[in-house]
Amino acid sequence: MNAFIFPGQGAQFSGMGLDMYEKSPLAQELFEKANDILGFKITDIMFEGSAEDLKQTKVTQPAIFLHSVVLGKMMGKDFKPDMVAGHSLGEFSALVSNGALSFEDGLLLVSQRAKAMQKACELIPSTMAVVLGLEDEVVEKICEATEGIVVPANYNCPGQLVISGELEAVNHACVALKEAGARRALVLPVGGAFHSPLMEPAREELAAAIENTNFSKPSCPIYQNVTTTAVVNVDEIKQNLISQLTAPVKWTQSVRHMVADGATLFTEVGPGKVLQGLVKKIEPSAEATSAVVS
Repeated sequence: MNAFIFPGQGAQFSGMGLDMYEKSPLAQELFEKANDILGFKITDIMFEGSAEDLKQTKVTQPAIFLHSVVLGKMMGKDFKPDMVAGHSLGEFSALVSNGALSFEDGLLLVSQRAKAMQKACELIPSTMAVVLGLEDEVVEKICEATEGIVVPANYNCPGQLVISGELEAVNHACVALKEAGARRALVLPVGGAFHSPLMEPAREELAAAIENTNFSKPSCPIYQNVTTTAVVNVDEIKQNLISQLTAPVKWTQSVRHMVADGATLFTEVGPGKVLQGLVKKIEPSAEATSAVVS
């Protein structure tokens, strides 16, 4: 069975999508439609902007969503997922790919999500840090024991977990994690504490937008970050999308459930190859590849 997987924030690169735009009328149409929906020329930033320009959350999230969704549509008849999953933001790309969301509604939600997260980031000094070489349980215990808000945010693969929270709490946790034997505990260059309780204002804002958006029955199950198991019920999908902003991304657990349910090939649809690398670390027997446009 073929699992299609969609990357999240961090996969962006300068020039992303330009090759698709230049060679496909369908891609041109979708990119131009996105410019109209967003009210600014995101194509200019994607194709010609610097890494710094692309790092703004309000740009990064729609840019990665666009790259993934357009690439998927360019695959035509080769686009045949038996199941889908997305890492954080990638969940929205996955839901367009399995027909639960329209392209237009997906892009609007991603844009609203990005702006809401940006606003939440500005309320309290906060950050995230990657932790390498420790068991998940050790990281969880150290987060619990640290004063202030700091929580596990991304379970990326065995031995790689991202923590998120208040700036001071994350820094204190990093010291304790290194003392506990972490190979690395490195603060990341991100705008704030994604997938932590500090995203509560963004969650409330996004909840209202999701409740007002039309979702359809998906063509195949999505394995969502919050529950990690197959979901096809529209109400559950919406609830999980809302919960995702303040809950951890359980990528390791999602991939394991997909494999248990029959996934043998993982096709990454979007910029970069980060998810393929994680899949191989989680399940070495699985095959992982990039989406190819014929």
